[in-house]
Amino acid sequence: QVQLVESGGGLVQPGSSLRLSCAAPEFTQTYYAMGWFRLAPGKEREGVGAITIGNGDTVYADSIKGRFTISGGNAKNTIYLDMTNLQPEDTAVYYCAAAFFSIRDMRATLRSGYGMDYWGEGTLVTVSS
Repeated sequence: QVQLVESGGGLVQPGSSLRLSCAAPEFTQTYYAMGWFRLAPGKEREGVGAITIGNGDTVYADSIKGRFTISGGNAKNTIYLDMTNLQPEDTAVYYCAAAFFSIRDMRATLRSGYGMDYWGEGTLVTVSS
């Protein structure tokens, strides 16, 4: 059974930066892709971004506006989400997800979550003064 574990969330002021981590320490194989999704209060789940492990290609939601960066995936199935200039609108529970099987359309997966086989419990990021 695969378990994804997120960490790094917390309470920060607007303009701050955070690094979120996602790991599967008990998983010995390699995922096809991993990504980040978030659920903000009163809103629908939103895909943040994803990375294809094999080639490092990344896809981001348009709403991110270049402030977030996904990296990692080559060691211990760990990926990171580096967030800069955080704003109150970024407040959400951030979830890590992983795909064991190949994905035809990563952008579609980012929009819907379809294709991601495993999900973490989430880590809360709160941006407030």
